[in-house]
Amino acid sequence: MRWRGKRTSSNIDDRRSMRAPAMGRAGGGLLRFLPVVLRFLGFKGTAVVAVGIIGYGLLTGNLGTMLSALGLQQPVAPGSSSQPVKQTAEEKELVNFVSVILADTEDTWRGLFSKRGMQYREPGLVLFRGAVKSACGTAQSAMGPFYCPADQKVYIDLGFYDELKNRFKAPGDFAQAYVIAHEIGHHIQTLTGISGRVQAERRKLGEVEANRLSVKQELQADCLAGVWAYYAHNQRQMLEDGDLEEGLRAASAIGDDNIQKQSRGYVTPDSFTHGSSSQRVKWFRTGFDSGDMQRCDTFSE
Repeated sequence: MRWRGKRTSSNIDDRRSMRAPAMGRAGGGLLRFLPVVLRFLGFKGTAVVAVGIIGYGLLTGNLGTMLSALGLQQPVAPGSSSQPVKQTAEEKELVNFVSVILADTEDTWRGLFSKRGMQYREPGLVLFRGAVKSACGTAQSAMGPFYCPADQKVYIDLGFYDELKNRFKAPGDFAQAYVIAHEIGHHIQTLTGISGRVQAERRKLGEVEANRLSVKQELQADCLAGVWAYYAHNQRQMLEDGDLEEGLRAASAIGDDNIQKQSRGYVTPDSFTHGSSSQRVKWFRTGFDSGDMQRCDTFSE
């Protein structure tokens, strides 16, 4: 990607030097509710808890919405640290990259919202290591990047990109940008009221139907990520040869069917919460080819 030298975002909250919050009973940490969350996702027993956490967390925007649906949200102060962050030169460059991509999503969505007579409210992006407190609860790095609608922030431990590259064989800077753009897609859903309507409807449904609704929401976030990529490519010429393939490879790698095959050796479609590899590729490509958020109506299919 051609990203160096471009504008960076002022909405980065760097908490990497903060001590990881306790994950026990104090503060109502997320681990208290993992059995409930994993059952909701279709995992049974305790042997798969570790892989369940990772599988659920990869590129998820569901952490906040699911906790809200289960009535487990609790506001917490975001906090910050004045201590200098110890980081390698590679990590420092990655922080700059994330800030540039966030800024580019801000430019894209501000313009698209303005065309619709709406004002875009920029989200925050929190960098952390190990564990972090959000308005949706306390989460560990193993749960992957997530968006919390309660505080309208994206949370990411940069170590996730190593997981994306090494475990899921989806390397590249555009694959990393796709991660951020997908979570920003959930922010768009929050601002447009879609997330709230999905949460309300999910409470009325059984587990299988609720999962299907979650899949539609996640696929729409993929499509919205593709819309951002359309403008990054066609208006600002940020994409280089091979970048689109990186994004499609990442979308395929974190499909529910691929993750379930890796984690437990078989696939249970009724427990899908994000969509299959082919679905995620299809909807990201729909957004990228059209640049039209109106084409991202996954709920009508």
